[in-house]
Amino acid sequence: MKRRASRSVAVRPGREETELVLGRGAVLEILRAGRRRVECVLVAEGVRETEVVARIVAMAAERGIPLERARLDELERGGEKSHGIAAEVSPFPYETVEDILGEAGRRGEAPLVVLLDEMQDPQNFGTLLRTAEAAGVHGVIVPYRRTAGVTPAVVRSSAGASEHLRIAAENLARAVERLREAGVTVVALEAHPAAAPLDALDLTRPLGLVVGSEGGGIRRLVRERCDTSAWLPLQGRVGSLNAAVAGSIALYLAWSRRRGSASRGEGIDALRKA
Repeated sequence: MKRRASRSVAVRPGREETELVLGRGAVLEILRAGRRRVECVLVAEGVRETEVVARIVAMAAERGIPLERARLDELERGGEKSHGIAAEVSPFPYETVEDILGEAGRRGEAPLVVLLDEMQDPQNFGTLLRTAEAAGVHGVIVPYRRTAGVTPAVVRSSAGASEHLRIAAENLARAVERLREAGVTVVALEAHPAAAPLDALDLTRPLGLVVGSEGGGIRRLVRERCDTSAWLPLQGRVGSLNAAVAGSIALYLAWSRRRGSASRGEGIDALRKA
């Protein structure tokens, strides 16, 4: 395993289009997904060879990806923990709304899409991506401006779940219109005077859930293009939840409803009736 010079840990000369992703889980999922070009995998000197580290090293070797040694302080010079593993990779490959709808068609399922309106906190963004992947969503749509984007920090906070998702960066208001034209009911998740409880809606039909930003919520132009608004009924004294938690609960509710309808053979009927 080659020893890497300290000057080139962040970005290799002549390869400014790459980015450095830290963390064992994130790097493992990048390798498993196989959607990015991996220039090299960096292993910190003295790192303990756990099962995950061994898998990463083996996968890199099998694919002819260079393995290089680096000092731990070099990997973590930006202040984030790497747990001794990093990878230099190409930027995240964004897709389109049509790709997302096509994914639902390939699975033979009613579309389930998440739209994140200007979510800028990488931790919240990553948390929602992780939940979205676990809930089997067909894709995530974010604005092409004023959003965190799928940065290395987001990949890490999602534990690499981002690598298995179709994510589109679009004008969000237009994306809502395109989903509706395709027969998808788009629901703005917010406490609005005209909103219905989310659990009162049919969540098994083609569905898009819009989650707002941490401070500003859902923008007016986006909300006006949605079919309806819905809120999460809360039992306790706290009157609201942060964006990542609210979105995650909504996704779990949709997933559980769909799981129940699929067991009764109803899931594909919603797609056919759309």
